[in-house]
Amino acid sequence: MEQYRTLSPQYGTRQHGPRRDRPRPPRPPRQPVPSQAGRGAGGEPVRAARPPGPQRRPAPVRRPAAVRRPAPASALTAGRLPNPRLTGLGSGLFCAAVMFLLGALCSALFGASLTAYGVLFLPVCALTARWVRRSDLMTAPVVVPIAFAVGLLPLADGEGGTGRLMGLMTALATQAGWLYGGTLIAGVIVIVRRIRLVRRRRTAGARPPV
Repeated sequence: MEQYRTLSPQYGTRQHGPRRDRPRPPRPPRQPVPSQAGRGAGGEPVRAARPPGPQRRPAPVRRPAAVRRPAPASALTAGRLPNPRLTGLGSGLFCAAVMFLLGALCSALFGASLTAYGVLFLPVCALTARWVRRSDLMTAPVVVPIAFAVGLLPLADGEGGTGRLMGLMTALATQAGWLYGGTLIAGVIVIVRRIRLVRRRRTAGARPPV
């Protein structure tokens, strides 16, 4: 009976719990609570530390520029009228050459009609005043009467130098209305262009410097 009493505590300790002499396993470290993460001792937010060294920003993505296709040459020429720029001498030569050709044409087709010649003289004066460049605007009203006289050479009646000269003076006297009308048209166009040029210069001078 005594041996049974001595063995009963041993069996009881083996069945109900571990021995006291065994070491306990270490506890895992505590992890911060999600609600308190990123805050200091006083509850203030703590910024995350940046890694040392310069930080490179991502390069901006460049979009390819839109390529504009040039318009076909036929469309440009169809939408624009010829607009040359003639010097003072060039405008005089242009007007004189055109009027001489028109005088010869009237002499061949219209029986030396001075009226047809005078009618054709008006648009030539307008084109001369329109195409002369800005620095030579005042030359257009001067070269127009000279070109009118040059164009009358194929239409003047008479034989020889003296007869041809007398016929030219007679044509100028009888067709002075067309001469004055063409000169007036050229003068009006030149004045209008001059006023527009002065206004553009004043507008450009009134703008503040960029």
